[in-house]
Amino acid sequence: MIVQQTLTHLRALKLDGMAHAFEEQLMLPTTASLSFEDRLAMLVEREAAHRDSNRLARLLAKAKLKYGQACLEDLDTRATRALDTPLLATLAHGEWVERAQTVLIVGPSGVGKTWLACALAQKACRLGKSALYARVPRLLEELRTARGEGTHKRRLIALAKLDVLILDDWALQPLEAYGREDLLEIIDDRAERRATIITAQLPIEHWHGWIGEATIADAILDRLLHHAHRLTLKGESLRRTAKQPKARSDKASS
Repeated sequence: MIVQQTLTHLRALKLDGMAHAFEEQLMLPTTASLSFEDRLAMLVEREAAHRDSNRLARLLAKAKLKYGQACLEDLDTRATRALDTPLLATLAHGEWVERAQTVLIVGPSGVGKTWLACALAQKACRLGKSALYARVPRLLEELRTARGEGTHKRRLIALAKLDVLILDDWALQPLEAYGREDLLEIIDDRAERRATIITAQLPIEHWHGWIGEATIADAILDRLLHHAHRLTLKGESLRRTAKQPKARSDKASS
């Protein structure tokens, strides 16, 4: 009776991890030989792990990463991609998020830019930071629609509060006047306050021309390139490589 009341109280207090651990202790006779302090420590540790797991699940769900399972531990570091492994090792510690720095990932289509961006954001989530994946063309269109709905300012404020924002497919399509203004607002709100990841096929030296308006381009790039980490990926498309059929053996081809 007392045991059931204890479990009920733990769940009422939303200590589900502790409740599960308590039930396990009751089923394992070996825990009876442990001291009260040791058993309590195990319960508290289980509750902390349970909360960390739930928090990570919530952060990843809100991040809407294109590659939700991407993680730096699974990164393909083949030399053909020209990955800067020392820089990646530095980024893996997450200090760039704390310092509100920018990561620029540039390279041709299919070399893994988006996957790497998602892996960096996933690491940030594991460190307890909020993140969001967004394709620039779609984001700018959503902001244009938000102007007419009266939610534009609220949307910009929400973007500014994110610890990490992925801007995927940067410079993929021609930029309209409203897009230039919104990009400036987004980048200005985040400069030296929040971390940003940008992926693009267009080399950085051509971004000024893509933005179009010289004054706005200067303002955006000055904020972006200050304290930015640059990763330039090379090589053939990983998508094309994955689709290639395996070579047949001599026996099979004869």
